[in-house]
Amino acid sequence: MDGNRGTQLIGAGAPAGGAVPDAVPGVGVPRVRVRDLVDVVTSLRPGLTNGAAPAELIDQLRALEDLKSAAAAAQARIAVAFDAAQRSAEKDLGVPAEEQGRGVAAQVALARRESPARGSRLHGLAKALVTEMPHTLAALDTGQLNEWRATLLVKETACLSAEDRCAVDEELAADTGVFDGAGDKAIIAAARTAAYRRDPRSVTQRASHAATERHVSLRPAPDTMTYLTALL
Repeated sequence: MDGNRGTQLIGAGAPAGGAVPDAVPGVGVPRVRVRDLVDVVTSLRPGLTNGAAPAELIDQLRALEDLKSAAAAAQARIAVAFDAAQRSAEKDLGVPAEEQGRGVAAQVALARRESPARGSRLHGLAKALVTEMPHTLAALDTGQLNEWRATLLVKETACLSAEDRCAVDEELAADTGVFDGAGDKAIIAAARTAAYRRDPRSVTQRASHAATERHVSLRPAPDTMTYLTALL
């Protein structure tokens, strides 16, 4: 991976394993060098000493935050495109259907410098956003949501069917700015309420299952201290 850094073009080629099928959404990405974008961002060394006004610095902060959100949306689309390409290549090699794509989440984790468990969650997030929650994905594109808040919406609708999840996504319409100024709790509450209207049984079953996972745990901490954690 490091050996290719600075040379791979977004949209210029397929991930390892073959061409991306035409049906995969979001593969029409501008042919720009990712490393060039990174270099531009890392070259920023703003400060009051270089003549930048305080308002300009705040504008730069906002623009960079929007860039982070747009990058998260791009990562989601790329992860789904990679998944499709990998499965297609493995199918051509005769790999059984139930075994196709098994290593995708691990490669997503490696590319994003995350643990395998976290990579699996990010892979699931990407698939949900791209295939079932277009309004939430669009809100990421425009900076109206960050990756964490998009994750909250995905998490709170995970118990729904694909059809109901898509309907909740359309109802919440995060890309219209409805969550501007809202906190995490407000976003969670809105998603839970909308999910309950669509499928109260699934939401209730999820809550019942969560109650079975309550526990208390201890783990060591620095300086002879202990972490006491309770899930209640």
